[in-house]
Parts: sequence; structure tokens; C-alpha cells
Amino acid sequence: MTKVPSLSVVVCASLLLASAAPAQTLRVGLSGDPDLLDPDISRTLVGRHVFEALCDKLIDYDADLNFIPRLATAWEWSDDGLSLTLTLRDDVVFHDGTPFDATAVQANFNRSLTMPESGRRTDLGALESVDVLDDVTARLNLAQPFAPMLAQLSDRAGIMISPAVAEERGADFGLAPVCAGPFRFVERVAQDRIVVERFEDYWDADSIHLDGIIFRIQPDATVRLSNLRAGDLDLMERAAPTDLSIIEGDARVAHAAATELGYQGITLNLDNSPSEQNDLARSPLVREAFELSIDRAALNQVAFDGLYTPGHMFLPPNSPFFPPDAEMPGRDVDRARELLAEAGIPNPRFTLLVPNDTERLAISEIIQAMAADAGFEVRLEVVEFATSLQRSSAGEFDAYLLGWSGRIDPDGNIYQFAACDGPQNDSGYCNPDADEALNAGRTTIEPEARIAHYQRAFDIFEENRPRIYLYHRTWIFAHTADLSGFVANPDGLMRYRGLELAR
Repeated sequence: MTKVPSLSVVVCASLLLASAAPAQTLRVGLSGDPDLLDPDISRTLVGRHVFEALCDKLIDYDADLNFIPRLATAWEWSDDGLSLTLTLRDDVVFHDGTPFDATAVQANFNRSLTMPESGRRTDLGALESVDVLDDVTARLNLAQPFAPMLAQLSDRAGIMISPAVAEERGADFGLAPVCAGPFRFVERVAQDRIVVERFEDYWDADSIHLDGIIFRIQPDATVRLSNLRAGDLDLMERAAPTDLSIIEGDARVAHAAATELGYQGITLNLDNSPSEQNDLARSPLVREAFELSIDRAALNQVAFDGLYTPGHMFLPPNSPFFPPDAEMPGRDVDRARELLAEAGIPNPRFTLLVPNDTERLAISEIIQAMAADAGFEVRLEVVEFATSLQRSSAGEFDAYLLGWSGRIDPDGNIYQFAACDGPQNDSGYCNPDADEALNAGRTTIEPEARIAHYQRAFDIFEENRPRIYLYHRTWIFAHTADLSGFVANPDGLMRYRGLELAR
């Protein structure tokens, strides 16, 4: 188990760093240490917070989920849906001074598609090649229509990095990333901080009022809030719902909130070697019994004061793609025991891998107690967040308590985790019929037809349960009342345009 620093140690460290911070340096509390800061490799939400400062994307979206220009000023689909032409800004340079142009776009997508470590190949779906039409025009060529493409270009697949630095450093690019965003990388101290400073040649410099940002790694939400109230942080992500009354009662603190696009749940290792088969993997009846042992409504009330939304699938209920007839199963301990008896495993045992943040630790303990009522023996193994991701990818787990911050297109919430070739299919579950439905959802443009395809895929997954979904979070961002311009976005990402400190 990773030892969490005491409150006094963290506060003292924050005071030392705060004393050296310029007046317009934003001090941000992150809930974990990001993995490698390479958009082709990264898979963490906390890493995306840092990317928002360092790296511009081709396309972005606003708080109402409308696509808006960034490095691409316009885009146009061909009539057959097999090509997407991007018009690019002509006044952009990367942090190393090299120009951003159509050749750079081509190089970025070639890297995403061919780099062995890339997690973006699946995100880009049917993308086959990129043509450079002129300096400011690039054409993306697809093997087949791909409905989520614009959504992917507004995420890590659309982040543009310096081709020169990427070629030089290869898989080590993320140790000191070079992008085209409003801030450039300065330093990183593992498990402590990431520091960035204003990039003076940024194309949209007038929207940036900060001199720099210091991201502090503080897994404990209570520690983050204590540091914020003490004046040692200016902004924090993921305030605990149980702390909302404290936030609302402190005139020095303001907050903003939005319901997430994603989900939180438990990934079950069904066939991801080298893990030995555990009791959950032995029978779908055991997995169904485990789900029936969980009371989602009680979990939400006890852990989150009822401020989150119980859920049982990869889309939140407010998604336009949520199946209209979906029904969430309730808790049924008697039926769970019957299923375990039928499976011949009356007292299943497994280890639940838990990242070391306070919210997930609390959830894991509640789930452990609930499952015990049905006869499950759940051992909790709490580890540092980045380590838990490595363990998950390597198959070194029985069950893993982790969620997904969500994407505006449903494909982004399911394909990479559930398709047979999905780069984050850590459960190891593979079903050709489910793949057929997921691929149909990707290549079908009409929304109602897409809903039907995702319902079919979900029915298959529900029968086999490679993942058990639990709830959808409410993003709660707390910040000093001296910070103006902050807006909460349903994607859970902090954006830094327009932010200004009154000090």
C-alpha cells in the first residue's frame, strides 16, 4: 500500500512552493500524478488537465459540447464521408519554434497510427492517410465513414506535437513535451509537481492572463481543499461531494460543477494474462451475483451525499445515445447467493485493485462490505495511481476500481475498453458479435441507428460482465474567490483561457 503524506507535510511543501510563485502563477491541485505526458501514450484524466495547458488540439468544444476551432479554423466532410478536409491556422509555432502546418499534421497522425506504444490508433478508427494539399490544408482519408472523428480530433488524438522533437525523442517525448499550447513545459518532479510557463509566441496570447501554472500532486481531496482554504492553492479538481457544504460556507472559496460524460466502475480480469484465473473469471453467474450484491443508490448516498448519479452502463442517462429502455438492476442478496450456489462457488474470493485516492478508497470499503453480505471475500489492494494503471495493462489484477472521464461521442466511452483489439481492453474479454455492433456504431451516421447498435453491444456485455458500472460523477471544482473566468465543463477538464487572479 502506498503511504499518503500527512496533511502537515503537504501543506508545508505547498507553502514553500507558493512563496516562490509569481503573482499570476496559478497553483492547481491534481488528484494524482499523470502518466507519461505524451498524447499518443497517455491514458489519465489528470494528464489531460496538463495537456490543456501545454498542447492545443485541432478542434475543441465548449461547455455546451459544441465543436469550436482551435488549430483548425474550419473542416468539411466529403459527400461520401470518406475524407475530412481541415483548414489550419497560419500563425502557429510549436514551443521549439518550428512551424505548425499541414506537414506537421500529417506527421502527427502518422505517429499516432504507426508508433508501437500508441493508444490513439483505435481512437482514429478508419483513418488511413493524410494528404498535404498546401501549407494550411490537410485532408484526412478514411477507409469507411467514421462518425466519432470530430470528437476524436477534439481529444488527445487531435493534439499536435512538434514533429522534430517527437522524431528525436521517440517514446521518451513525454518526459519533456513540446506542443503548441499556451504554456510550455518547465519541469516535473514525480509525485510532487509539474511546472509550465507562459509561451510568449502563442497564437492566441491575448486570451492568456497567467504567467504560469504549478500543478501540485495531492491525491487526498481533503488535503487539496485544506490547501485551497489556506491560500496555498488557487484551483483544485475533484472536490469531494461530502465537502461541498464546507466550500459553500467559506466566502474565500467559490466552486463550479458539471455532470460528467463518463462513468465509474469495476473492470474484471476475465482473460488478460498473466493473471491467474480468479473466482470472478470462472463463471458469469459469479459476476452477476457480485453486481447484485451492490446497492448503487446506497453507495451514492453514503459516499457522495447523494450528489452523484447511480448508473449501470457506459453512458450517463442524460446522453442522447442512452438506450431509452435501459433499466438498472437493484440489489438482491438472496438472488446473488442463489447464483453462487448454482455456479458451485458459494464463497468467491478476489482482490480489488484500488488507486490511492480518498474517494475510491471509501467506495472500495463500501463495496467490500456489501459484497460480504452475499458471501464474497474481497481483499483490497491500494496502490499509487500510475502503478495501478500499469498493473491493469499488464493483467496483474483480479478486479480494478477505475472509471473513465467520458467523451462526447459514445464510441469514446466503449470501443477502446471493450473491442477485441481495444488498446485499453484490460479485462481481456473478446466477443466477435459485440465487435460487430461496436463497429456498426462507429460507421453509422444516423443517431437512432447508432443507439440500437450500442444497445446490442451492451446486451452482450451485460450477459458476460467484463465491467460493472456503478455511477456517474458530478465534477466539483473549487477555487479561490480571487480567480475569475473559470467554467466547469462536462468533460471534467480544466481550461485556462480567460483565467485571471486578482492578486
